[in-house]
Amino acid sequence: MTVGDESTAPAPRQRRDARRNRDLLVEAAHAVFGEQGLDAPLDVIARRAGVGNATLYRHFPTRAALVDAVFRGQLTDTMTAGERARTAPDAWEGLNDYLRAVFTTLAADRGTNDLMTTRLPDVEALQAVHAHNRATVDLLLDRARAQGSVRPDVTTEDLLFALAALGRAVPPLTAATAPDAWRRPLALFLDGLRAAPPHRLPGSPLTGAELGDVLGAMGPHRTRPAQGQGQGQGAGGGA
Repeated sequence: MTVGDESTAPAPRQRRDARRNRDLLVEAAHAVFGEQGLDAPLDVIARRAGVGNATLYRHFPTRAALVDAVFRGQLTDTMTAGERARTAPDAWEGLNDYLRAVFTTLAADRGTNDLMTTRLPDVEALQAVHAHNRATVDLLLDRARAQGSVRPDVTTEDLLFALAALGRAVPPLTAATAPDAWRRPLALFLDGLRAAPPHRLPGSPLTGAELGDVLGAMGPHRTRPAQGQGQGQGAGGGA
């Protein structure tokens, strides 16, 4: 019994240490993914958390498992916004409110943007939010067509594709201009869906220099800011 007692005594402390390491990894991953996107090296996350790679893989055997742990809460918030939009009496206003909520999330950080605008297999929370997003858009478009506020030929696929493409530009756009700079291109896009005359666009148009910065930050070098600045200016000149 004495031997058994001694062998099991460290277990509570080990569990506390394990929980602490897991929390540190999730916190570090959220910061690194937010800065560099979901393709950030996992060893960078382990170092920032102050643990070894073996500890990271013990808690999160795959990148997908880590991503799921980091972003599950934010994805749940997006689904809540969708539920709220579905109950709006005016489907057009519901669609507008929902997409503004989605783009507010897309502007939060690189990791969230990568997650929402691309496909990453095996992330359970992401699969759920993609399905919920599609169902929300389907419902709101159907109702908006019936109410005569959306052009009749637009499809759910049209909307989802255009939103994904526009959403990818949000982090570099807000970094080069202002945190809510996405409101102008989103309003322009939504006016293209309207059956009624368009409204005046919010915000200010991009300058040539700002466009160069945005295009440069969207390139494959985007995780290397020192190089990105010069290449961004080159991209702007080429455009």
